[in-house]
Amino acid sequence: MTDVAIKRALLSVSDKSGIVELGSRLAKAGVELVSTGGTARALRDAGLDVLDVSDVTGFPEMMDGRVKTLHPMVHGGLLAVRDDPDHAAAMEAHDIGAIDLVVVNLYPFVNTVMSGADRETIIENIDIGGPSMVRSAAKNHAYVTIVTDPADYHGLYDELAEHDGATTLAFRKAMAAKAFAATAAYDSAISSWFAFADQHEQFPAALTVAGKLGDTLRYGENPHQQAALYLPNGPATKGVPQADQVQGKALSYNNLNDADAALGLVAEFPADKPAIVIVKHANPCGVAVADTLLEAWQAALACDSVSAFGGIVAANVPLDGATAKAITEIFTEVVIAPGADDAAREAFAAKPNLRLLILEDLPDPARPGLDMKSIAGGMLFQSRDNGVIGDDDLKVVTKRQPTDREVADALFAWKVAKHVKSNAIVYAKDGVTAGIGAGQMNRRDSSRIAAVRAGEAAEAAGWSEPRTVGSAVASDAFFPFADGLLSAVEAGATMVIQPGGSMRDDEVIAAADEAGIAMVFTGMRHFRH
Repeated sequence: MTDVAIKRALLSVSDKSGIVELGSRLAKAGVELVSTGGTARALRDAGLDVLDVSDVTGFPEMMDGRVKTLHPMVHGGLLAVRDDPDHAAAMEAHDIGAIDLVVVNLYPFVNTVMSGADRETIIENIDIGGPSMVRSAAKNHAYVTIVTDPADYHGLYDELAEHDGATTLAFRKAMAAKAFAATAAYDSAISSWFAFADQHEQFPAALTVAGKLGDTLRYGENPHQQAALYLPNGPATKGVPQADQVQGKALSYNNLNDADAALGLVAEFPADKPAIVIVKHANPCGVAVADTLLEAWQAALACDSVSAFGGIVAANVPLDGATAKAITEIFTEVVIAPGADDAAREAFAAKPNLRLLILEDLPDPARPGLDMKSIAGGMLFQSRDNGVIGDDDLKVVTKRQPTDREVADALFAWKVAKHVKSNAIVYAKDGVTAGIGAGQMNRRDSSRIAAVRAGEAAEAAGWSEPRTVGSAVASDAFFPFADGLLSAVEAGATMVIQPGGSMRDDEVIAAADEAGIAMVFTGMRHFRH
């Protein structure tokens, strides 16, 4: 069987947008309408003739509507193989009428959870009959058309118009695939709520991850790779995908990844003092806080103006015209901030290819959640790295005590190091990164690269000495040998912040004491692979 004429339709929806128009079109085409509860009332209020499901089943809706469609008179009409003689005989013997079209969307479970409802209300919004009808119709798509999304009503109209009141097998297949995806996502949301919110499990025995297609991208990390953006079905923190794109070309895979990295770091800095983060290839190459946003931009750019070319810029406060104009003076791929005034928007408009993203609220860096990474043969999950270190968490391990300024610089560098690929070394002074070493196979080389970058920055700016002189240096993990620390001393650092925990901590501490610098242990590591 290919084309199937629609003679009888069952309509039962929670989202009633467009349902009256759909019912009217079907009724005008001579389709018998069967419906339930609120959907039936909405159709009758529009003057349409509707047959109640209870009239079809011979049983009333009962138990507060929990039992209404779970009946052989409904599911027999959905699951019967129309050209199977045994199925046809059973339908005739039990007076089961065929149902050709099912239009169902499910109880708003996710919206109920997001509303903060109590447990009893959440449980009552777990749909049972709806998914059963959807799955029955979708399984029997050779004979039955299933529609679960109001966005597909117009596609259904076109299909019926083009095929004289019938649907094609190709259309029914497409709708069945979408229907099974809808019930899978629905069950995923329910199981996730039970596991995480209700039972407070961190790693449940079975974990499903559901998403809906947000956009297909031009390509992935490289042109030969295909890519797409998927959005969470349930409650989630707002990030780059939810930002308002004011201008610029469509975001690429790399844009999205880099912008997320910039947003994650800039969110670490409270809005009481302007901060700028510049990211290249998911690593920060310049970070600064200052009294004004323009000063923060200038300081962050000076850290590594070479790497900043073609980078991603994030701000923790709304953008102003002067800062926007300065940013446009170099090639910038993406700018993201919690706002932009008219002067800033006008300045960016002069660079139409620049993507300007406005996100009302920055994500909470301390939020819980899981990070996922796929590997051959499995998936790795871990809790988010939302660890925070403050003054009281620092353990001074050297003879020399750090000054207040050194502690402030060390904590600033530590925040940045958390967002730098390992092995990570970050020099900072007066709220500005002086040099960043990222992604090296050993910590000594990261220290040296960061110092080289600082030297290049000083030469480019005409400073008498690099900012590493008198700086604090952060290491995302312990120094396994003293050589990395000694490289930092050679660069002029006077303060070191690191997790500690190496078998050679005593050796590293002794080297720090001999150099006359201060060092603190955090007891927390920030590997980022």
